[in-house]
Amino acid sequence: MTSGGSAASAANTASTPKGERRRSALAAAAAELLVEGGFGAVRHRAVAERAGLPLASTTYYFDSLDDLVCAAVERYGRAELAAGRERLAELATENRGVDAVVELVLDLLLGPDPHEEAVILRYERLVGTGRRPHLRPLMRVLSAELRELLSEIFVRSGFDVDAARLERLIALVDGAVVNALVAVEPDPRSVAARMLRDALS
Repeated sequence: MTSGGSAASAANTASTPKGERRRSALAAAAAELLVEGGFGAVRHRAVAERAGLPLASTTYYFDSLDDLVCAAVERYGRAELAAGRERLAELATENRGVDAVVELVLDLLLGPDPHEEAVILRYERLVGTGRRPHLRPLMRVLSAELRELLSEIFVRSGFDVDAARLERLIALVDGAVVNALVAVEPDPRSVAARMLRDALS
């Protein structure tokens, strides 16, 4: 069989329910490893072991390690966006005070884990995407969807935040976190929360 035939066969197998389940399991495992250890943690063997599948499955269902990393980033990014939309839907109008909005916004910008190491890993991943051209198109899409969700959160919570102000608020959070990390502040999320709360009050 030619290599083209093998690729077509793999694509057909991956589109079956069993193939889709295996591909999804590998993407989920890769996403977990990405969050726990950054890009360097996403390796064929580690992903296969985490998913409980044969090592060859990673190269069978994904064209390359870059393809697998891309699937991991998309999986985690879309899960965070879905969680943010659920939180927004559950947030009662009377509870949309500044503190509730700040926590929801920070969950989307910094992740739900408040520990310093988790925040550091997140920013390392964000910076690391700049060195991975194959991730840029996906990151542009996810970034646009994130900004749409943040805008909806502010609008529905009664805050006057247009596109320009939204960018300033995101930059405020990023700057607060980076400055806190440089100063070896053990709780960068609290620093960002305080500054964001002041900006919205």
